[in-house]
Amino acid sequence: MTTQLDKVLYTAESHTTGGRDGGAGKSSDSALDVKLNPPGSGKAGTNPEQLFAVGYSACFIGAMKAVAPKVGVKVPEDVAVDAKVSLGPTNGGAAYGVAVVLNISLPGLDAEAKKKLVDTAHQVCPYSNATRGNIPVEIVIA
Repeated sequence: MTTQLDKVLYTAESHTTGGRDGGAGKSSDSALDVKLNPPGSGKAGTNPEQLFAVGYSACFIGAMKAVAPKVGVKVPEDVAVDAKVSLGPTNGGAAYGVAVVLNISLPGLDAEAKKKLVDTAHQVCPYSNATRGNIPVEIVIA
């Protein structure tokens, strides 16, 4: 089932050329301007998996901050998410997929508060909603 937006709050726009092997990508406002190269190539630049890891991490922290007042938990200033986005073949090599692990650090919160905050954020985070049921996403709470 496809989820439709009730209202568009923001639209990111980018232009990419050449793909992951020597290409480049730039946002319409030039805030993001990156050279692309394959993972492990040793060449300068980033790759789509790194960009996805940073995007998901930032979005998840934003989701935790958004739901914190609703669940009665204060997000620590030193909150951090370490994301791992793995790329690999699926269906016997017929296609490729990704898998995600989010390691979430919420220093100073007790285990119950951490779980409540993370579980609630996982339900509202746009990246979590986009990936749910499509790729493996593991959440580890430190």
